[in-house]
Amino acid sequence: MNSQHTEHASAPRERVVAIVGRPNVGKSALFNRVARQRVAIVHDEPGVTRDRLAREVEHDGQRFLLVDTGGIAPVRAASAQSTIESGTRSQVDAALGDAASVVLTVDAMHGLHPMDAEVAHLVRQSGLPCVCAANKCDLEQHEARVHEFNALGFKVFPVSAEHDRGMGPLLDEVLGTLPPTLPEPTIAKPLRVAVVGRPNAGKSAYINRLLNSERVIVSEIPGTTRDSVEIPFTIGRGEQARHYTLIDTAGMRHVHKIDSSVERFSHFRAEKTVATADICLLVMDATVGPTVQDKHIAALIQEHKKGCVIIVNKWDLAIAQNLTQTQYEPSLRREVQFMNHCPVVFVSAKDGYNVRRSVEVVDRVAGNVNAKLPTGLLNRVLETAASRIAPTSGHGKQFRFYYAVQTGAAPVSLRLYCNDPRIPKKQYTDYLIRSLRENFELEGAPVQIFYRARSRPGRESQGQS
Repeated sequence: MNSQHTEHASAPRERVVAIVGRPNVGKSALFNRVARQRVAIVHDEPGVTRDRLAREVEHDGQRFLLVDTGGIAPVRAASAQSTIESGTRSQVDAALGDAASVVLTVDAMHGLHPMDAEVAHLVRQSGLPCVCAANKCDLEQHEARVHEFNALGFKVFPVSAEHDRGMGPLLDEVLGTLPPTLPEPTIAKPLRVAVVGRPNAGKSAYINRLLNSERVIVSEIPGTTRDSVEIPFTIGRGEQARHYTLIDTAGMRHVHKIDSSVERFSHFRAEKTVATADICLLVMDATVGPTVQDKHIAALIQEHKKGCVIIVNKWDLAIAQNLTQTQYEPSLRREVQFMNHCPVVFVSAKDGYNVRRSVEVVDRVAGNVNAKLPTGLLNRVLETAASRIAPTSGHGKQFRFYYAVQTGAAPVSLRLYCNDPRIPKKQYTDYLIRSLRENFELEGAPVQIFYRARSRPGRESQGQS
């Protein structure tokens, strides 16, 4: 099975616009305004955006890929933040390498800054066409210092990302710098795969190893990833290719340990990513085992009924501690029994151990999440299970199963017609779901059952999976 990192499906590489600038000039606010949604975290603290964020956007009927980047600042040698700053700079360089056009964002309220000139020099070295967005011109009187930015050598547009002022002329100019729109390939909508876990479990390192590129910033400092970073990813080639979007998320600490508003935004964004994902990869640190917070994140995945693969990372360190998979996995499954239907893969992002196998498992779980169960076999499996165990109500009324139909996938959803939907409780629903998993190999896939009375279709209750 081949895996490869691919370009964005519907906005080719040639129609990519990168937003660059020094920290805290409003790049993320500009990105959100053009994207028409709150994608990037916006905060007064400098350096909130670190990785590249990308969204397909549209203006005047034309689509292109817009990329937000971290603020470019001088790298402070031997400082605690130097790794992150150099990583941010490398992400900006990579964004410029992919882009066809650049929007240099500056702060009109503060006027020309020496770092603006340094960023402009970086853009000129790239040879890309560029326009300058003089941001924070909320009112006309705020444009008093806009003329200072003419010294950068690019056409300047006074705008206010926060108040949607002056955006039209800016985007019109950007469109004029892009190559013609190419015909869009027709491919299935990519499945969204969220990589989640506690801070410093190795999520970004795992993704980088998976993609064979330094696509997201990796640092020993917990909490390096702030936004949910999306990366297109393809398994296979040609018509048989399966398309995914990998989403690197911020490390999720327990809510009571969150000590900043930025981290609170990041935590909220990570939770939202779980809610909108198709599959979650729960990354755990092998050296500390499943923690209380790992269980909280697993419960969140289960609550949202998402497909899941458990990735036990840093297995190279576990081997050094003389741990074995045959010892580790039973203990892990005892700790998170409610996730026993999920496959476990032991990996090392550092040396690449089992990373390729994890891709194969993700691909298999993706198929399970979207499984279409044959109606005849589905009913035979449930009929056999119901004949073995049939619960009764408190008044002695016995549960009778009539037939079932599949009503949806992702999660696999079944409507089960019976004599009385009030009789089966969660324990019995879990028993039926285990029977389905055993017969249909639904490893990693969420399953939910809705009961309905055959003679009284208005009454329905949901079994918990």
